[in-house]
Formats: sequence, C-alpha cells, structure tokens
Amino acid sequence: MAIFKKKQPKEVSLSDIVLPEHIGIIMDGNGRWAKKRGLPRSAGHTAGAQTFRKIARYCSDIGIKYLTVYAFSTENWRRPGDEIDALMRLFKDYLQESIRDFKDDSIVLRFIGDRTAFSPELLSLMNENEEESCDRDGMVLNIAMNYGGRAELVRAIRSLAARAAEGGIKPEDITEQTVSDNLYTAGQPDPDLIIRPSGENRTSNFLLWQSAYAEYVIMDVLWPDFTSDDLDRALIEFAKRNRRFGGV
Repeated sequence: MAIFKKKQPKEVSLSDIVLPEHIGIIMDGNGRWAKKRGLPRSAGHTAGAQTFRKIARYCSDIGIKYLTVYAFSTENWRRPGDEIDALMRLFKDYLQESIRDFKDDSIVLRFIGDRTAFSPELLSLMNENEEESCDRDGMVLNIAMNYGGRAELVRAIRSLAARAAEGGIKPEDITEQTVSDNLYTAGQPDPDLIIRPSGENRTSNFLLWQSAYAEYVIMDVLWPDFTSDDLDRALIEFAKRNRRFGGV
C-alpha cells in the first residue's frame, strides 16, 4: 500500500465528488505522537480522543452514512497495565460525555466487538448510549472496542455451526450473505474506504471480511494531528480510484 502524503494540495472540493457511504478509520499513532513530545502514552490517547470527536462530527456534517472507528483491539490487552487503565478511563469519560453532549446530534452510536471483558460500569454506559441514540436518523457510528476481525469471523462461524448442528440450517445454505448477516455490522453496507493515519501499511485485523473490496488510503499523519482537511484529502483520493470489484 502506498502512503498518501499529507501535504498534497486538494485539487477538487467535496462538492465535486461522490462521497463513500461507509468509512472505516484505524485511529493509529497516539503513542508515537506522545513520545515525540516527551509525554506519557496516555497523553497521546487523550489527544486522539479529542480528534475522534471532531472527525466523527465532521463526517456526520458532510453526509457520511456509516463511520467505523478502531478504538481498542483484541490485541491491545497486551499493552502495559497502566496504559490499559488510562484507556478504560478515557472510554468511561467519553461514554459519559456522549450521553450528555451528543443528545442533540443525529448520530446513532453502536459498539462492535466482544463486550464481555469490560467492567459492568462500561457495559452499562455502552447500553445507555445505544438506547439513547437508537431512534436518531443520522450517521451510524460504530466504535470497535475489544474488536478483532478474526475473532469476529470465529464468532460468526460458531453461530452458524451451532444452527447447523441443531438442524436450523444446512451447510450448503451458507453463503457470503449468510456470513455477513452474522457479523457485528450485519445490515450495514461494507466500508468503501478505510483510512489509516500514521503511515503504517497494515490492516491490523480490522474489518477483515467487510473490507475485501475497500479502498485503503494510508496517510503520513499521526492520529492526534489528523484534521478535517486530511479527511478531505482522503475522500478526494478515494474519488480518483477506479473500483472494479474484480472485473475489468
């Protein structure tokens, strides 16, 4: 994957292009952002959370219908305990703030991933956010927490295997659509565009099934420094791509 340089000028405006329906963002680079400034990694996560709020609202404002952000992966539990504790506090603060501050927004909040590892307090806040926002009619914001693409597929396969064992479905009836219907994002369109700030050329176990035909834009900017202008550049780059979906 080639890295899309941050300083490239915008050649067209958003009004000139068709926007993707679903965007995924791997919010990467918080730790390196903090290290460059001689700060603890937790400061990077705090700055990254502020960027997330701004970008989520911006996506909603410009008419993006679905946004999925990678907040905490199944592998992130391997990080130092103090960093995980700081992240959990950030999640708690965000969830409390979103109940209060997003009440007048049209954004629908959803949390995808395995919730069983989170505290009862976090689980309660997740449920409250989903319930408070479920009747809104705006952008669907999926926040991937304790999420991993492989774990998601294993979960779907186990569900289908259990149904087959009970006689509810035949193996030959399992199709790509059946698998999609058993993922966390069931009922949503697959992402058209996945943006990865920080310049890393990896998918990092993010939306493995759903991103089969997504366009990736890798950008040389750390997530806390990511701005709406950077998002615009990614959207314009996406609009230049010739999406053939395996055809000619």
